[in-house]
Amino acid sequence: MTKPKRPRTAAEKQARLSAILAALDTRYPTATCALHHGDAWQLLVATILSAQCTDERVNKVTPALFSKYPAIADFASASQAELAKDIHSTGFFNNKAKSIIGAARKIQEEFGGEIPRDIETLLTVPGCARKTANVVLGTAFGIASGVVVDTHVGRISARLDLTREDNPVKIERDLVKILPQERWIRFSHQIILFGRELCKARQPRCFECPVEQFCYAEDKTPC
Repeated sequence: MTKPKRPRTAAEKQARLSAILAALDTRYPTATCALHHGDAWQLLVATILSAQCTDERVNKVTPALFSKYPAIADFASASQAELAKDIHSTGFFNNKAKSIIGAARKIQEEFGGEIPRDIETLLTVPGCARKTANVVLGTAFGIASGVVVDTHVGRISARLDLTREDNPVKIERDLVKILPQERWIRFSHQIILFGRELCKARQPRCFECPVEQFCYAEDKTPC
């Protein structure tokens, strides 16, 4: 297992980052959001459901959910108790049902049924924190409003020494400073896939890692 030298100059740091991004492009050239959805509203709902839940589980729940509630108006008029039952398997179902109904009502009443396309407005929607807003704007509209920071992005950004923060908001601030804006959306999708496939929280598969030569993590898995 190699022990890479830390870059000292700005040029060396930039070259290292460029090499990491190139390796991710080679490994995950078509990376995209794993949550199944048909439009921005469905993506918003799916992202709310994904909190403390796997994307795989959410994708099992949403087909029947979107069939039962095909439009924003259907969610806006839904019974919270009934919706909570419909999404029970995703966990935290009462809070999620409340957020989804609240989001539907606000979007319908204040935004004419259209998902806001700027982050500050979108953040006023119930259940829509920065991670959710960045997912929706980036995936549904191609708007690079920021970097999605989930557990994979936070963990791997630290392992690669792209941040030394542990707060998602502060991690995002560090990432947007060093990543080209045109990479904000793609980077998150690639890192999430990377975290699921190789750079796992326990027993990372460093022997298969395309960026191992740039990683300083102390807990590397030996070959």
